[in-house]
Amino acid sequence: MLAGIGVTIAVQQLHVVLGGQAQSSLIANLAALPGRLVAHHPHSVLVGVLTVAILLVWPRLSKVNVVPAPLVAVVAVTALAAVWMPDVTRVNLPDQPLQELILPAIPDGTPGQIMAAVLTVALVASVESLLSAVAVDKLHNGKRSNLDRELIGQGAANAVSGALGGMPVTGVIVRSSTNVAAGAKSRASAIMHGLWIAAFVLAAGSMLELIPMAALAGVLLVTGLRLVQLAHIRTLRRHDELLVYVVTGAGVAVLGLAEGVLIGLVLAIARVLYRLSRATVTVTEQDDGWWTVQIRGTLVFLGVSSLIRTLRSIPTGARVRVDLSVNHLDHAAYEAIEDWRRGHLARGGSVELNRMAFRAALRSTPTRRLLPWQPQVIAAPDQRASMLDGIRAFEASADDIRPMLARLAADGQRPTQLFITCADSRIVPNLITSTGPGDQFCVRNIGNLVPPNGSDSNSVDAAIEFAVEVLGVKSIVVCGHSHCGAAAAALGAKAPAGTGLQNWLRHLEPSVRRAVAIPDIVDPATGVKLSPADKLSVANVGVQLSNLRSFACVRKAEAEGRLELIGLWFDIGAAAARLVLDREPYLVRADEELATAGRRTVR
Repeated sequence: MLAGIGVTIAVQQLHVVLGGQAQSSLIANLAALPGRLVAHHPHSVLVGVLTVAILLVWPRLSKVNVVPAPLVAVVAVTALAAVWMPDVTRVNLPDQPLQELILPAIPDGTPGQIMAAVLTVALVASVESLLSAVAVDKLHNGKRSNLDRELIGQGAANAVSGALGGMPVTGVIVRSSTNVAAGAKSRASAIMHGLWIAAFVLAAGSMLELIPMAALAGVLLVTGLRLVQLAHIRTLRRHDELLVYVVTGAGVAVLGLAEGVLIGLVLAIARVLYRLSRATVTVTEQDDGWWTVQIRGTLVFLGVSSLIRTLRSIPTGARVRVDLSVNHLDHAAYEAIEDWRRGHLARGGSVELNRMAFRAALRSTPTRRLLPWQPQVIAAPDQRASMLDGIRAFEASADDIRPMLARLAADGQRPTQLFITCADSRIVPNLITSTGPGDQFCVRNIGNLVPPNGSDSNSVDAAIEFAVEVLGVKSIVVCGHSHCGAAAAALGAKAPAGTGLQNWLRHLEPSVRRAVAIPDIVDPATGVKLSPADKLSVANVGVQLSNLRSFACVRKAEAEGRLELIGLWFDIGAAAARLVLDREPYLVRADEELATAGRRTVR
């Protein structure tokens, strides 16, 4: 959309730079451009070229670029033209601007015509304002647009403008992008834009009429061309979306904003549907008498008919292996494969189907960074077989991550964090922290304990020293969790005397004393008081953070600002992460801004 608007503006203003008038459409402007090049106005061209040159050079002068480049360019070129170029076309304002205002009146036409005009203006203006607001959000890192307020403001402005005989009001990308480029920080810049225009038109109209039109056209020419960003084109080309980009831009430039965006949207949907129907299904007969069915790609209802035809080509009674490796499988495709399988078995055939891959493909979602996964209830005699099924499912779906893992194998591990957590099977560190392969160096033990340095816990000691001194991790996270078996054992259930488990749980004794000394802990989201075991689990995280500082390498890295220690507590039942503080309230939500805690939010 931005590219289409930018091309339209640039071609229009090129006519003005050449000393002529812009036409009403892109096609008309392109058709008239050769003649305008031949019959150009030299002084207008000079004014436009000088404006463009200043716009490009001024931002590079870092010591003086506080003043926006467009303002410098227009003022400088206007002063130059006033002395040496008296014949250039200049801004022409009405002598009495306030007399252009009119009193409200009922428009001419039938009620149907009036309603159609109202709806047309409302829809087109609303679409343009919303699309422009979303586009401007991509140009800056400040507060995001409130689209409801955008529409309310636009409606109010249109009511006032229409009542006074003005043109429809919309949010536009050119003014907004110029404001962003000039360093604007809020939407007050748009209000100031209107106030400055009103003040200058009413109080300094004669000064504005000194400005050459070619100077303003030069500013718009550069602004328009900057909306066509080569970085976007390169990114979309890598993602195979360049066709949608080009068609949308051309549609906006030739037909209009709403039409161009609609055409681009239709094309994007058509491409998605085409890709969804492009699953590859092949059937081959092996030398051992088995038939192999290979299913690759994305299998949804659009490809079911082709799938069924292929499966029905397998002879009745044949032995069949189904090699399923798809990144998505909808219910229609699932039912088609299941129906065929049941029918083939009923007719005397046999089918080997990777059940885990089947269920995983059916359940796969685009939000997962891990391989598709679901909890499994496995009967005891089938445990080994189910584990092998899982390995086979990984092998079948490993194509997507194989290039990434190959790079990690070649480059070595460079994790950003050391994650110390419990060995509890319900805790999945990568899932909690939204990290992938290579991001995390992990230590797991019963109770997520960090025995103090010198406690003869060589495995934990070695992991901490290796992570800090060799890998150079930026943070160490100690993660406790709810319903912790180690905490429950420390509070009541005793381990057999003299066992390794009993010896290990002795490291929890400082945490028990700490839990007794602190007041009750309340979950910040639900307001529910934690159970004694969960309270101990939270206190234990704080104690383990203190134990980490008994290591000289940790103290040094933290003092130099190279390392951050983070306490985390995971509520398994609520699937919610909480940050652990060393003072009341002890727990805070991980998605809150931790200004009062004196540390940044864990992501």
